[in-house]
Formats: sequence, C-alpha cells, structure tokens
Amino acid sequence: MSQLGSDCMSPASETPFWGPRLELKERSQRSKRNMSPTLAEISQLVGHARRDSELNDDSSVQRVLDVPNDSTSVPLVLSFNNLTYSVRVGRKITLPVCFRKTTKLDSPRNMAERSTDCNRKVLLNDVSGEAREGEIMAVLGASGSGKSTLIDALADRIAKESLKGTITLNGEVLESGLLKAISAYVMQEDLLFPMLTVEETLMFSAEFRLPRSLSASKKKARVQALIDQLGLQSAAKTVIGDEGHRGVSGGERRRVSIGMNIIHDPIILFLDEPTSGLDSTSAFMVVKVLQRIAKSGSIVIMSIHQPSYRILNLLGHLIFLSRGQTVFNGSPASLPEFFSEFGNPIPEEENKMEFALDLIRELEGSSGGTKTLVDFNKSWRIKNLVHKNIKNGPKLSLKDAISASISKGKLVSNAINVDSNSNPTSLVPTFSNPFWIEIVLLAKRTTKNSRRMPELFGMRLGMFLIAGIISATIFRKLDDSAKGVKERIGFFQFVVFTTYITCAETLPIYLMERYIFIRETNFNAYRRVSYVVSHSLTSIPSILFLSLTFAVITYWAVGLAGGISGFLFFFLAIVASFWAGSSFVTLVSGVISDTIMGYIVVAAMLCYFAVFTGFFISRDRIPPYWIWFHYLSLAKYPYEGVLQNEFNDSKKCFVRGVQIFDNSPLEDSPMAMKLKMLKAMGETLGFFPPVPLTLFGVSGNYASALYLAAVKAS
Repeated sequence: MSQLGSDCMSPASETPFWGPRLELKERSQRSKRNMSPTLAEISQLVGHARRDSELNDDSSVQRVLDVPNDSTSVPLVLSFNNLTYSVRVGRKITLPVCFRKTTKLDSPRNMAERSTDCNRKVLLNDVSGEAREGEIMAVLGASGSGKSTLIDALADRIAKESLKGTITLNGEVLESGLLKAISAYVMQEDLLFPMLTVEETLMFSAEFRLPRSLSASKKKARVQALIDQLGLQSAAKTVIGDEGHRGVSGGERRRVSIGMNIIHDPIILFLDEPTSGLDSTSAFMVVKVLQRIAKSGSIVIMSIHQPSYRILNLLGHLIFLSRGQTVFNGSPASLPEFFSEFGNPIPEEENKMEFALDLIRELEGSSGGTKTLVDFNKSWRIKNLVHKNIKNGPKLSLKDAISASISKGKLVSNAINVDSNSNPTSLVPTFSNPFWIEIVLLAKRTTKNSRRMPELFGMRLGMFLIAGIISATIFRKLDDSAKGVKERIGFFQFVVFTTYITCAETLPIYLMERYIFIRETNFNAYRRVSYVVSHSLTSIPSILFLSLTFAVITYWAVGLAGGISGFLFFFLAIVASFWAGSSFVTLVSGVISDTIMGYIVVAAMLCYFAVFTGFFISRDRIPPYWIWFHYLSLAKYPYEGVLQNEFNDSKKCFVRGVQIFDNSPLEDSPMAMKLKMLKAMGETLGFFPPVPLTLFGVSGNYASALYLAAVKAS
C-alpha cells in the first residue's frame, strides 16, 4: 500500500493532495506498470471516492483508490538532432571604402563573406538530444545561452524556414497542427484574468480544451482533481489578483498557469523558466508538480536558470547550453563523472549545479571559450553510449503511440475511432467546441471578469458624465443664427473626439488580453474569429449605456433639431463613434505590444483624423495625394452624419440676407430700411425674384457680393 499524499504539494510536503488520507492498491485484473496513473484516471478515481464519501459519514475512514498498472507500455521519445538557428542583426555603420584606408580584406569577395557572417547571430548551433516520457528534461545555462530559444524551437514557435535540423516523436517528424494538439506551452509570464478565481480560471480552461462529449459534472471533477494535484485547495476560491487587487501568491499563480495548460493532459509539456521569480520553496513545489505530470505519462521539457539542490534531484535529464552550443548532455548523476574526466572534478562539499555553471561562465570569459568543453561533451557522449550499450527498446509508430496515450486517458479526447488508414493528425480534434459555443464561453469569461472591476466602467461613466455636463452648460440653447451654426459645429467636433479619446483608456486592458489571446489560440483553444465576435458583443451593453447617457444630457440642453428621430440618429452616431474607436484601439493593441507606444500611436492617429476629417480644412482644399486619408478617417462619417441630421431642413433659416449689413456702417439702420436696400440691390444686380432670406453654403458668396455692393453704395 502506497500513500498518494506522500509527494504532495504543501509547504511541509506532508499534506495529502486529496484532503483525507487516500491509499492506492494495485488491481489484480491488470498487469503492473512502472508509470504513475494519468490525470484522467485519477479524476475518475477521485469521482468514485467522493461519491463513496457522500454515503459514509465517518470522515476518518480511509478510502482506497484502485489505480491501473501496466508495464507493457512503450515510452514516447522526443528527439531533436542538429538544431541550428540564427537571426539577422542590425549592421554596423561603416565608412565607404573611398573614405578609409583599404586592405587586402576589403576585396569584394571578403567583404561579402564578412557581411553575411556579421549580419547573423547564431542562437542555436548543432544542438541534439532527446526527452523521454516519465522524466523532466531541463535546459540550463546563463542568460543568453539559448535556453528559451531551444524550448521555442521544440514547441514549433520558430519559423521552420529559419530552423535547421530535425525534431521527431518516436522517429517520425511532427507536423505543426499535430504538435499543437498534443502539447502545451507555459509562458514565463503568468497571463491570467485578474478577477477570476483559481477554480473559475481552470474551469474556463476545461471548457475550452476538453471535448463537448464530457458532461459538466465530469469537467468539474477533472478541475477539482487538478486543483488537488497542484496543491491549490486553499486558494481555489481566491481571485488571481493584480497590482490593484490582492489575490494568490506568486507560486500559486505559476501553478495555476501550469494547470490551465495541462487541463487536457497533454502528451508533451513545454515550460519557459517556470521557477523564475519564485522563492526556493515555491520553485520546489512547482517542479514537484511537474515531476508528477511527467510520471503520469507526459514528456516535460523546461528551461531553468539555476536550480537548487532539491530541484536537481527531481530532474531526469540535463542539457547545458553556452552561447547556443551544448556543453553537457546527460543525467544529473553523471555530472561528477563528466567534469572529473574533463579535468575539473567537483569538490564534495560544493553544489554540483553551481560548480558546473560557474565553470561554464569562466570558460566563456577565456580566450578559447567553451570550445574544449563542447568537443569533450561530444566525445564523452559517444563513449558512454557505446560502453553502456543503451537500448531504446521497441518503438511504436507515431499513430500507435498517440492512440496508446489516448487510451490511457491522455489528451482527454473524444472517443476517436482509429483505423489502420488514419493519420496521426486525425486522432485529435482541431477545436473542442463549435463556433457559437466558443463565443458564449468567451463572452461569459469577459463579462465575469469585467463585472468584478466596476471601477473601470465607473471611470468611463464619470468621464462621460463630466463631458456631458460641460457640453450641456457651455453650448446651452444654441440659436439659429450664423453664430449658433458655428457653435453647433464646434459641439459636434467635441462630441466625436470625446468618444474616441475615451476609448483610448482601454488600451492596457486590450494589451493584457492580447497575450492571453495569443497563448490560447496558439494551441487551438478557440478560433480567432470567435474572439473578435465575442469581444464585439460584450462591448455593446457598455457602449449603449454610455452613449445614451451622453445623448440624454446634451441633446435637449443644447437645443439640437429633429425631435425624437433626430435624437435617435444622434444617439446612433455616438454609438458608431464608440464602436469605431474601440475597434481602432483593439487594432493598435494587436500591432503594438507596448502601452506607451500604443498611447502615442492612438494620440497621433486622432490628430491625423482631425486634420483630414474636415474640421480645419474643407475637402476641396485637401491635395489629391492626401484625399485617401480623408476617406480613411474614422471621425469623418459620424461627424458628417450629425451635421446632416442637424442641417437637413431646407425650410429652416440659419443665415438671413439682412445680416450682410453686420459690421458695416449700415449695421444700426432700421430693419425696414435694410430690407428696402436689400431689395433695391437685388433688382440692380438683376436678381428676380428678390434676394432669398436664407443664405447658406453657396448662397454665402451671393451674400458677400451684396455686402460689397452695399459698401460701394455707401
């Protein structure tokens, strides 16, 4: 009898995962195996145990879980050979040959070769190795050694055109689509929705990654089993938190990030420095969880900067990198033998990992670099393979290996019919949910997270209330004179740009979701179009409420025309401005990942929109080579719409003919005299019938002509 809680994740490493003490016994019906049960099997067993506990009121009774055991399985092996990757770097500015002293090295051929070599930086140089099911392979090295680059290369996060070498699973090349379906990648940053609880975060991940064929109760049981495995029982109902909201600790956040990616029990798990920023105890707890995941039948590959002695004992295979080259490739137990044969034995009282990393840094600073250690590692690796006569044993084909993993509960996939003609990619579904289910789940998650941060919406509402009150008091009861027309135009300018500026404050939120979106769509959690549609739908209620609030405050206070129909048009114009502004900010957040740079781009584009919309210069005055920007301006269309809505009544007079006498010597003349003079000037200039009273737009030129005639007559 072995107690499952013996390796639990608690500060003292004594508290069982499953709460009450649970014991495991081997099933006599099935043959034994050396691997631990998969998470799917544990979930099923926990479900039975919990149902049994409901029937038994005595909590002190020990419950026994039957864990299947089978020694006939063949482990999966992820192999990578001769991986080489380089990137183009900026070229240094040098003087032309005619302005400097030439040498033999300045021949065209030598200059071309040097240009090719100097313009590329090698990040990986002929790196080879393999990771096996049931153990953790750790990639170590100093900063800039290529740890994260190797993890990204194995996880297919680097363009294959620029990556040389081969990556195979059980001897067969992995396709990108298949790798995404059977693997998971945990980023170095913990990208989580801050106002969701731990349980809700994992539950939404289960909804996205687990198939629809699983019932809600089974998904919830799986989430509970995962919480127990990650040691998050006490934090299950706690929000994740951020800078402004207190939540879980850093170690718990990291375990939640891992849990989100292993909810579907992937065959391969990649992690980029999962212990970064954690204290020694939290880091040990995280790696202990990863060891359990590996023993459940997964291949775990992670990068780590400098593990402690306790963490080193949990690792199964090590790869040391130095400037993109392999300087050690073997098990932790072989480190003393390796460096002893190299001529630098590890002192008994010194930490093996610290000694190895210090020696590598010392060699990097020497004139010869780590070339001797790289060459020695190659020869030592070949010698040990020959002497130990390592046998990999029989290997299953990739299709059979994935089928075997699915049958053991990995991938938590739908019941897939596997025949001899099916290819490996067909064994796993591309997406777990249909299009409309994804929209509902995304909308539900966004709404729940936003509802728990009312201060964000309250801030936007406060800004619009203040802007509405200021507008209603400054532009109050505008008349129908020429001055009133000018003030109405200024009011519409203020309205349109207030909506766009208000949308800019949501840029940090979109940038946070940008990284979550990239992470989740990279592994087919949902379709990209589902996110776009869901994002648009969830923004409608707030946009409608804010637009209605501003329209109600300002429309009748300013004295705009059109009645109820005019109000509805004005309200819809504000909604359109809001929607276009939100979409534009979303576009900027998708292109630019820095908050400050995003604000600069948004502010600059708003200024360009103002110039080309027609606020400061008419469309006829815009040069032909810039006219395209006039039609591209997002502010042009709502602005022209509210102008049409306000001034489309041809019977309404905004400018009268007698106003041509304003600011002239005849300004103080009686109205009857002004009308007679206006009629006389019209007859003199040959206009019949007499001058119309409404002079607006093109008629304004006619009014100017009359004004000049009046001045000459005086």
